[in-house]
Amino acid sequence: MSGIVSFLIILVVVIIAIPFYRVINGPTVFDRLLAIGAIGGKVIALILLFGLLFDRLAMFVDIALGYAILNFIAGIAMAEYFRLRREP
Repeated sequence: MSGIVSFLIILVVVIIAIPFYRVINGPTVFDRLLAIGAIGGKVIALILLFGLLFDRLAMFVDIALGYAILNFIAGIAMAEYFRLRREP
C-alpha cells in the first residue's frame, strides 16, 4: 500500500507542475488565477495522500479542509481585487 501511495504522491506533484507553468507564463491575470485555483485543488489531494502514507488520515482531513477554506477565500479575494482595480 505504501508503494502505491508513494507513486500517487509523485504523480500528483508532476500534475501540479502543469498549471504551475501557466502561473509563470500566463498571458492574462485571470489565467494565473485559474491556475492557482487548480494548484490549490491538487494540493488538497496531495495532503490527503500524505495522510494515507502516514496512516493518520483523520488528522490530515482536518488540515485539508482548512487549506480548502483558505484557498477559496484567497481566490475570492484576488478576484475581487482585480475586479475593483482601476487601470491608469
